[in-house]
Amino acid sequence: MLARTPSPSPGPTARALHRFGHNRAAIFGLCAIVPMLMLILSYPLWWTFRPNDIDLLAMNSSPTATHWFGTDGVGRDVFARVLEGGRISLLVAVASTIVSATIGFLVGAISALAGRWADAVTMRFVDLVMTLPPVIFLLVLASIAGTGIWPTVLVISLLSWPLLSRMIRSRLLELRERDFVVASRGMGAGLAHLLFRHGLPNSIDILVVYATLQIANAILLEAGLSFLGLGIAPPAASWGNMLNAARSTAVLEQFPWQWLFPGGALVLAVLAINFIGDGLRDAFDPRAELN
Repeated sequence: MLARTPSPSPGPTARALHRFGHNRAAIFGLCAIVPMLMLILSYPLWWTFRPNDIDLLAMNSSPTATHWFGTDGVGRDVFARVLEGGRISLLVAVASTIVSATIGFLVGAISALAGRWADAVTMRFVDLVMTLPPVIFLLVLASIAGTGIWPTVLVISLLSWPLLSRMIRSRLLELRERDFVVASRGMGAGLAHLLFRHGLPNSIDILVVYATLQIANAILLEAGLSFLGLGIAPPAASWGNMLNAARSTAVLEQFPWQWLFPGGALVLAVLAINFIGDGLRDAFDPRAELN
């Protein structure tokens, strides 16, 4: 009788996905964010109103069968503006996360792999950036860059990369002492080869977790800047400037749908993305292998 060949054990990625699938909060986050994304991306195909369409006969209208989330003070449909605001907020968040992740990875990887002098110079620069008061730095950058989608992306990106660079450096400082990296150096491998052949594949878990959590952080930063009038400028819709437009006492008391729906969408999106990010962080944690 032939002996049965044992099935191969799952790899680290499969085990991480298995742990993620058993994280109830992360699954809740997925169940919340996926329908929201589908609504945000598809609403122009099936919703009657555009974000800046004005209905003069329905100014400050409460939620009805025609306007599901009611209208604002000039008759614009709140449902369309909430979804358009989500589209703009997510665009800013994803774009700024990509830029900040690229900067953070390159700075951290160059610091770890380019030699002692590069490490000293880049880390002192990172320390300098991290000592700047984040709120003041954010407001100064926003006032210089101006309003709009891409200036807001630039501002959030320049504020967000230093922490990632330190995490990448910490990972790659240990990696550069391994035999395969030492052998690559001995065979004449250049910095670009070390960065993208060895550094990037061994930093994917950090980048995935950082990107997920940073998207939630960037949504909050964009909302805060837009609320202060330094982010997305009206008439373009974002959750932040919708809350800013509804901050008067009369709106807060008499027309609560004008701030409840954008505020609720903001809270739900940030909570869902944070739950997913926490689930990914726990799933990729090497210490989870021991549990």
